[in-house]
Amino acid sequence: MHKNMKKTLYTILALAVSFIAVSCNDVLEETPKGQLLTNSAFTHSTDLESAMGVLRYKVSRASFYDTQFVQGAMGDDWATHPASNKAAIREFDCMEISTGNSSLKQAWHDMWLVIKAANFIINGADKTPDVSEEEIARYVNTAKFWRAWAYFDMVRTYGALPLVTTLDIDYGTGLTSVAGIYDQIIADFTDATALPNLNENGLCPEVASGINNDPNSGAAHAMLACVYLNMAGWPLNKGQEYYKLAAQECEKVITGPYYYKTYPKYSDIHSVACNWNNTEAIISVYYDEQATNSGDSSLMTRGGISDFPDGPGIGAYNNTRGEYKFYYDFPEGPRKEAVYYPHCMQDGVTVPFWDSSVPELIQFPYFGEKGWPNKGEYAGKEYNKSITFDHQCNGWDMQAHMLIRLSEVYCWYAECLARTGGDLGKAADYLNQVRNRADGAETNMYSAGMGAEKLAEAAYNEHRWEIAGWWPATQSCFNDLVRLKKLEAHYNYRKNPTAFNFGGENFTEPYGPVETWADWRMFVPYPQEDAQRNPNLNVDPSMKITDEFINGTEVITQ
Repeated sequence: MHKNMKKTLYTILALAVSFIAVSCNDVLEETPKGQLLTNSAFTHSTDLESAMGVLRYKVSRASFYDTQFVQGAMGDDWATHPASNKAAIREFDCMEISTGNSSLKQAWHDMWLVIKAANFIINGADKTPDVSEEEIARYVNTAKFWRAWAYFDMVRTYGALPLVTTLDIDYGTGLTSVAGIYDQIIADFTDATALPNLNENGLCPEVASGINNDPNSGAAHAMLACVYLNMAGWPLNKGQEYYKLAAQECEKVITGPYYYKTYPKYSDIHSVACNWNNTEAIISVYYDEQATNSGDSSLMTRGGISDFPDGPGIGAYNNTRGEYKFYYDFPEGPRKEAVYYPHCMQDGVTVPFWDSSVPELIQFPYFGEKGWPNKGEYAGKEYNKSITFDHQCNGWDMQAHMLIRLSEVYCWYAECLARTGGDLGKAADYLNQVRNRADGAETNMYSAGMGAEKLAEAAYNEHRWEIAGWWPATQSCFNDLVRLKKLEAHYNYRKNPTAFNFGGENFTEPYGPVETWADWRMFVPYPQEDAQRNPNLNVDPSMKITDEFINGTEVITQ
């Protein structure tokens, strides 16, 4: 597609989708415009691609910043600044979240934008003239993929949800149970497995700016593997049957004709060089300011400025930083060196975070995966950890946000094999592929002789180390803690943290939760503004873990 045409479509359609693609309850206020647009759209053969352009844009805006995945702060890998203006993120980090939390509202709102934009295509694409049934099916299944992705994020974050699959408006939309939402997610991802496969160049038929913007069959199978993995654990607790289903989907990704392959070095994964054609990335969200020739930051992602420390001479402000225990437990080696940033004080001088020259408020480990040079002589080069952030980066970049990587599927496959009496030798082999790269040597530390339980735990750990601090990950450390019911232990640790010694000094997490643990804390509350509009969202937190809200078969209404 010509760049000027793409620019025009982005502009016009971004306005159009605002009529139909707002939060679950905000959309109710736009009924006439939404209905009129639905009735008048898809009258020309180009309308379908235009609508898909809007959906891609909404997916990118639901992924461009850490606040869209703020629930990740509830995990044990990353936290936030202990002071500054980060109160909203600290509430998530402490797992004590107010219904008026600004980040809560943003995370909720942006996923509903994706769902509504997807519904627009799913419910209207078949009206498009001069487009083959095969092409229409591809667009519809792509939209179903992203609708399922959004619901998958939300059901694990909030629990029971309004299930919206049309553009019909209803202020009193009831809640569908967690099980019911998962039924829709499985249906959508299953339909998406009919999407084309990648070719030998790593591309699907539908590309933009020379990169694969859309999901493919392998991505749908990978998502299904992740879905079944989560369903096997809390809160649905479906157990072995669903671990087996997850293993089957993993095997399809690993053995299928999808041309995925892991990099020999972990540091390649988030590199500038591998950004546009990443062989390990099964599904990514791409950012491309140049695609529209507009210089529009809305087509870029908020870069490492929020992930790097805000100390003297660095030029960032860190919404995110590492937790001491996770850093302490993280195995030494090339993977750890690539994941973490050795606190940079000034040009040419790097010191560890525990050095006495580092201000106390920022004496933490930081994640370096999102360092993306785009200033002056450093533009297009790899991030240099010995040069300050603000010399290299301006805070907006075009780094792709990988949602699932092949090494993650290896970890899931190994865990599922171990939990279902599968081939432990095969499980160990896949874990060794992940760990040997992490260690930078063929340590082959895993074997069938370890037994199923230890191999399953090793797979869980290798996964969390693989995606540490990478907040766009579909399966975050938070999600792993929830499905395995390990979040309570993390909550209690943060409430009474242990001191860890680095460089002869003891460091303890500076803040933590103060309330008593309850399982309903594994779900976050619905935003207050939406609960005021829809009384079905105005529920006591403890109700969200009842059987009605988890496994119910009928719509829940107040």
